Parts: sequence; C-alpha cells; structure tokens
Amino acid sequence: MSAHDPARPRLLRPTVLFPLLLALLAALFVTQAGASADAATGTLLRDGTGLYPRAVRLAHSGDANGRVLASVVTFSGNNGLGAIHESTDGGASFREVGTVRDPDAAGGQGLCCSTLYELPQRIGKLPAGTLLWAASVGQDEPNRRMALRVFKSSDVGRSWSYLSTIATASNDKGLWEPEFSVDASGQLVAHYSDETDGAHSQKLVAARTANGVNWTGHHDTVASTLASDRPGMAVVRKMGDGTYFMSFEICAAAGQFQCVVHYRTSSDGWNWGATTSLGIRPETADGKYFKHAPNLAWAPEAGNPKGRLFLVGQVLYNRDGSRAAGSGRTVWVNSSGGSGSWREIPAPVAVESTTVDYCPNYSSSLLPSADGNRLLEIATDWSGSVCKPYFATGSVPGA
Repeated sequence: MSAHDPARPRLLRPTVLFPLLLALLAALFVTQAGASADAATGTLLRDGTGLYPRAVRLAHSGDANGRVLASVVTFSGNNGLGAIHESTDGGASFREVGTVRDPDAAGGQGLCCSTLYELPQRIGKLPAGTLLWAASVGQDEPNRRMALRVFKSSDVGRSWSYLSTIATASNDKGLWEPEFSVDASGQLVAHYSDETDGAHSQKLVAARTANGVNWTGHHDTVASTLASDRPGMAVVRKMGDGTYFMSFEICAAAGQFQCVVHYRTSSDGWNWGATTSLGIRPETADGKYFKHAPNLAWAPEAGNPKGRLFLVGQVLYNRDGSRAAGSGRTVWVNSSGGSGSWREIPAPVAVESTTVDYCPNYSSSLLPSADGNRLLEIATDWSGSVCKPYFATGSVPGA
C-alpha cells in the first residue's frame, strides 16, 4: 500500500494480491473524490490527513497535568509521521506541538495504526509521565518485515526519540495496531494484531517489558480455532475495581456478524484465559451491536467501584442486521464492568459518511473528563478525498 493510502482496509483478506489491493484503493479514491464533500461535525484537529486519532489527558506530568495531547498518523510526501497536538483548555482547542519522525516510516516504507500513552508509573528508567508513541512500520517495503516501534518524549510531546521495538515480523505478513496498558505486576504491556502465524489469518498477541526496552513473554491472547477468523484492534483499560477490560473486533466469513465487536476481561491484564475464547458481544437492551474498529475509554463514577466504560464502533447495527439510524452518531456507556446491556448516548462528533472503509468513524478516540461527566471524541471522516480528524466534547446524559 502506498504511503498516501496508509491504513489498511480491515475487510480485505491477507491473501489478496498486492496489485489488486492497489487497484481497489485507487478505485476507492476515485469514488471518494466524486462523493459529497459533507464531513463530520465538530472542529478540525488539522486541515489535512489525520488517521488513527488518539488522546490522553496528562495526569502524571507535574505542571502539565490536565493538558490533553492528541496524535494522528499523517504524511508529508512519502514520509509517514506522527503529528502531536496539545490542548490547554480541556479539549476546546488544539495546536500542533510535536512530530514523531521514524526513519523506518520514511521514503515510502509505510506507517499505520499509531497510539499515544502516558506512563502512569515508573517503568525502568522511564519516570511516570513519560509519553510513548508506537506504530506499525514497513508495510510498503518489498519483501517487508514489519515492526512495532516505540518512541518516547520527556518534554510533553515536543521532541521524540526511539526507545525500543515490541516485535518484528518473521515473514512478510503484518503486525498492526499496538496499544499499551500496565498490568498488575507493574510491567508495561503492548497488545497488537499479528498476521505472521500461518495457522491463523490474524490473532491478538501481548508482550511486556519491565524497563521499556526489552520486550518478553510474547503470547496469544485471542486466537480462534477457525483459521480464517481475524481478531484485531485490541484496546485495554483498567477499571476501578482492578479488572482489565479488552475490546476488539473479530472479522470472519461474510455474514451479519462479520467484524462484530467483542470484549474479554482479565484480573491482572496479562493472563486472559483460554486463547480460543472469543469473548462476549456487547449489545444494547434492544439488541443493537457495533461492527468494525472499536475503541474504548474508562472513567470513575461516584459510588461505583467499577466506574464507567465508554465504547464506540465504526458502524451501529440493529438486532436484525440493518444499519441503525444512530450509526456514526452514537457512543455506548456501561456501569457494570461491561456486563448486561449498554446505554446509547449521542456521540460528540457526528460522522456523516456512510462508507465503510478506513476513514469514517474508524477507531475514533474517546477521552472522558476526570469525573466522567463529559466526553471528548476525535473521529475521522472524508472531506472530499481527504480523511480528516474532527473533535468535539459533549456531556454524558444521565451522569
């Protein structure tokens, strides 16, 4: 895939030939260029390409606490970049303050699926408050050997330096979508999607480090008994009672539940039970469900040790498989640790495009306020032929 079309459509199987993939993307861009210029509501984070939005509210960074930092994947010519934006007014406005420049993502080598994380505690020599940025690099190289590379910042996102590599592919298949958490033992964990195992089209893997440099213990967390299944896009949050909650999608054979969102839980953030367990499909009381590109957030809730979970997916469906009227405009809330039904609330950003590809409402970022009563969202949508990120904050009804 070219550096200008960096995100991989999740519906395509890994056996699709590379030239065909390029042709499909070219056709997609022709279609988008002729489509309506209508885009999402909210305010532009940047007037240009911005994929895989992520946001953190600093809580371990001294005088910088309370600032919101946001990242997106963008491109300058053939160079993949991580663009870092900052808000000092709670997410009402942002300005670009830093850039992550990985030489392995330059010159058309490819960049995808970045994440942003603030260390909540010391990891080796890295103090609490250190910012980490990680992404998938190298997908566009001949005979590629993709890698998940980590960069760090100790000056609130202004400058970045290479820290370590979580994993490097043993073949020309993909490693995608790194996300971080800290497990109960105090080690930094990276969760990611892995296509390199010949027995699985894709699976979820975790690795951890005690110092931020040496990654060990690489093991499957979700790996279906059906080789064609593709668990992917894991995001993990620790709830107030110490339980870890993982959201992810499972793309499989065509049908009503292709790429439907699932979740699993763990008592320690490292051991997730039987790898072949595909988890639970979250639903609303009337049977609605999300498909594709889920993202997750957690916030405290007064009088509730579990706190409040927020969940979003790319497309919302009714029980019968029809597209729901609130698709692209809905976020879910749950105050029972994920169990039972989820409650619908209006999404702060309303995504207008109904195209199901790597742009509209794809892996939208959710960031609750410290008390969980307001929610910042950064979501992407097509603006003509450019996939742009939009942000807005809304109150949480019933909070």
